[in-house]
Amino acid sequence: MEKGIQHTIRQYDEAFSKCREIFVKKTRDYGTSWRMLRPKSITDQLYIKAKRIRTIDEKGTQKVAESIEGEFEACVNYGIMALIQLQLDDREAIELTETHAMQLFDEQYNIVKELMLAKNHDYGEAWREMRISSDTDLILTKLHRVKQIEDNKGKTLISEGVDGHYKDIINYSIFALIKLEEQKK
Repeated sequence: MEKGIQHTIRQYDEAFSKCREIFVKKTRDYGTSWRMLRPKSITDQLYIKAKRIRTIDEKGTQKVAESIEGEFEACVNYGIMALIQLQLDDREAIELTETHAMQLFDEQYNIVKELMLAKNHDYGEAWREMRISSDTDLILTKLHRVKQIEDNKGKTLISEGVDGHYKDIINYSIFALIKLEEQKK
């Protein structure tokens, strides 16, 4: 079995590729209507997705046929949308061209991937030994922190800003997708 950082990069890129494909298709269906969402609303959308994952995990059953993988993929995409929204000026057009939207999406992906590589180096792939339920709990914790920072109008005394939390949420979601894929094999 393939091991090491190249294996991780391949799995990471494969998981992210599925998320990107969904983003492209939704952009073709809806345009960039998500640009109407303020960062707080995107945070709440992320919360809804992560809370559903946790609720299903705790109850052991689900009644809506949408998959857990789909919820983690949504967390990746909403996280990228949040990062893009933080980057863009409010005066920028709501409707972006597909090319521009995908350029912004890919730029954020590269930033998030670089963060993963740096942390993966320092932490020695500890995420592989974590449970998916811990990924979910960490996502919910990060969202709670983001909500607190948003309620404080973006001010922190010592902590990183919301962008760092969104990046971690994306990475925890991708890690969960990788582990879910490994469980299928």
